[in-house]
Amino acid sequence: MKVYLKGLRKLLRPADFVLILFFLCASFFPLFVFQYQVRAVDDSAPRYAVIRIDGKEVDRFRLDTHKNRTKTYYPAKGKYNIIEIKDGRIRDKEDNSPDQIAVKTGWIEKNGQTSICLPHKLVIEIVQKDAEDYYIY
Repeated sequence: MKVYLKGLRKLLRPADFVLILFFLCASFFPLFVFQYQVRAVDDSAPRYAVIRIDGKEVDRFRLDTHKNRTKTYYPAKGKYNIIEIKDGRIRDKEDNSPDQIAVKTGWIEKNGQTSICLPHKLVIEIVQKDAEDYYIY
């Protein structure tokens, strides 16, 4: 072990330690940026669930006003997704995709959360009114 450390010290110079420390500190920068963005969100603004199929918006529900609702979408022949809205949350309750990832995602309710059913090209995203639109695809 001592031989290994001795060889490592020969390879590293004092400036290398400064660079390692800098990059270690810089790796935490995204954490601070995202925390700032989360705190800047106005929780009193209305939240919407946007449902897109194949990149096109097909529905938009205001989560604050819809208490209980179930709706079925047919993205293609032989495919279906049952979407449930309840108490300000939304989920893909049931679909006939082989992997069931959207169903396993469960309830989503916070800004920026998404539920994606890739085989059906269905995306459910929570957005806030007057927030900048951005797409994950």
